[in-house]
Amino acid sequence: MMKAGFCSVYSFLLKPKGLCSAIPSNSSLQLHSHLNLDHLVSSLILALNSCSRVSYCQAVHARVIKSVNYRHGFIGDQLVTSYVQLGYPEDAQNLFDEMPEKDLVSWNSLISGLSRSGFTARCMSAFCRMRFEIDMQPTFVSFLSIISACSDKGTLSEGKCIHGFAVKLGMLNEVKIMNALLNMYGKSGYLLEACSLFDATPWQNLVSWNSMIAIYVQNGLADESLGVFITLRRAAVEFDQATMLTVLQACENLGVRILAESMHGLVLRSGLAANVTIATALLNLYAKLGCLPASSKVFGEIIYLDKVAWTAMLAGYAVHGYGKDAIKLFEVMVKNGVQPDHVTFTHLLSACSHSGLVNEGKHYFKIMFEVYGVERKLDHYSCMVDLLGRSGLLNEAYDLIRCMPMEPNSGVWGALLGACRVYGNTELAKDVAERLFSIDPSDARNYIMLSNIYSAAGLWRDASKVRALMKERGLNRTPGCSFVEHENKIHRFVVGDRSHPEADRIYKKLEELIGKMRKVGFSSKTEFVLHDVDEELKENMINEHSEKLAMAFGLLVTDAALPLIITKNLRICGDCHSMAKVVSLIEKRTIIIRDPKRFHHFCNGLCSCGDYW
Repeated sequence: MMKAGFCSVYSFLLKPKGLCSAIPSNSSLQLHSHLNLDHLVSSLILALNSCSRVSYCQAVHARVIKSVNYRHGFIGDQLVTSYVQLGYPEDAQNLFDEMPEKDLVSWNSLISGLSRSGFTARCMSAFCRMRFEIDMQPTFVSFLSIISACSDKGTLSEGKCIHGFAVKLGMLNEVKIMNALLNMYGKSGYLLEACSLFDATPWQNLVSWNSMIAIYVQNGLADESLGVFITLRRAAVEFDQATMLTVLQACENLGVRILAESMHGLVLRSGLAANVTIATALLNLYAKLGCLPASSKVFGEIIYLDKVAWTAMLAGYAVHGYGKDAIKLFEVMVKNGVQPDHVTFTHLLSACSHSGLVNEGKHYFKIMFEVYGVERKLDHYSCMVDLLGRSGLLNEAYDLIRCMPMEPNSGVWGALLGACRVYGNTELAKDVAERLFSIDPSDARNYIMLSNIYSAAGLWRDASKVRALMKERGLNRTPGCSFVEHENKIHRFVVGDRSHPEADRIYKKLEELIGKMRKVGFSSKTEFVLHDVDEELKENMINEHSEKLAMAFGLLVTDAALPLIITKNLRICGDCHSMAKVVSLIEKRTIIIRDPKRFHHFCNGLCSCGDYW
């Protein structure tokens, strides 16, 4: 749809009748002196800046050909940029080649436009033409654009050549060029080159520091990114919003709550707490670290809530399984005049799914377009399939998939396969798994899920065939790991792990817990051991799961007044889930376990998921 401003200008310039019909000929221009050439060009540029379709751009282009020179007001350069921005690089290139007079501004417009729009190969070609065919010397602007284009994967070798060329022309004296090169090497994973460049720069500015912090975070080195931040602080460099957002991302990657609390304090002292973007990042961080009360507190302190803040808080409730709270928050958000978007509805439907709120989920799925005009996307269908499937409505979930207006992806089929596991529907599971294998044959999780479904049903031969297929395709299972934070360190456990320095104490505590549980009537659910072995071995295997070891360690070392938070890289098994409920009762502790999908809050023998996960 055209913007209102463009509609008026577009009509003014292009209507066959009326005021602008007087523009085309010189005699008309003389009769209407108030519409001089400068005014016309200004109107054309205004129209170009509002173009949302290539047809509008072509209409303005036609008027330029008819009435003005390409060089007047740089209208030719503006047209080239518009064509590129609208995704028509060939039209832009053809127009550029037709322009009789091209100066450095023209070349830079073409190169920067192609770079910003992601046409890397064309951008490189234009730069080479300017340099070697026209023999025109690139400027500071030229280098910034071409280095930005070389930040795309697969173009680092060209980027290194540009780096060498910049050195030859003495461009490294420009800190913006240095920062662009830092970003290029960092995005390509060349940390040594980025570090060397940073250390060799005598005039680092805040953008340089922010780039280095971001580079480490992007490459999975959160510890190192915080090291750079500490160095920045020691150098008495004032950080800004961009710095803090990246640092908070590093804290999330590390998963250390005390570090998050320290950064929160720094935010308060620096006066950034009133910044809604920073506050939203903080509440999101706390939610992902399992500290939902802290997340809610930060949300309550935000003075001017925007859509992103509302949605982030709603997402927090969703991932923690507080579906009814998410719905209440959504209704308050709407009453406050905030228009929900597709992301809001994704989290709202996810909240319904995690809490088994079938009727509510169906209601919001229905009205999201009817009332709010939000188009349903793949994520929304995936949430609905998950909701219906986990509620036992497998046929309804399957029918929804078949009625989708778009091709279902692995997320949609994966949700249905998960429901097949819950309800032991091996026939449907086989059909769904085959579809997943065809979509992504390299995703080991789908093979493991189908194998587990067969094993749970006692179909050991079929399970063996699936695992043989995995081996044939060179796929490996990700080992289950559980993590507990203690004394600013993350402690990692795997099944049967005896490598921890406190292993003897941990296993003694685990035996003590199992003994207490048996006294209150708990017995291990060996049906969750999906191996064809005898019962005694099954019990030994299941009692040494990583979650149980992490639980025993956490009970030994953490403050009894605080929740024990455990992170698991895979879905928690049914026996560990049952054990966590019992342990929360007999030890009088709140235990929070986070798996890849959600948080489970165990307290007084109950779980926040209502055994629905």
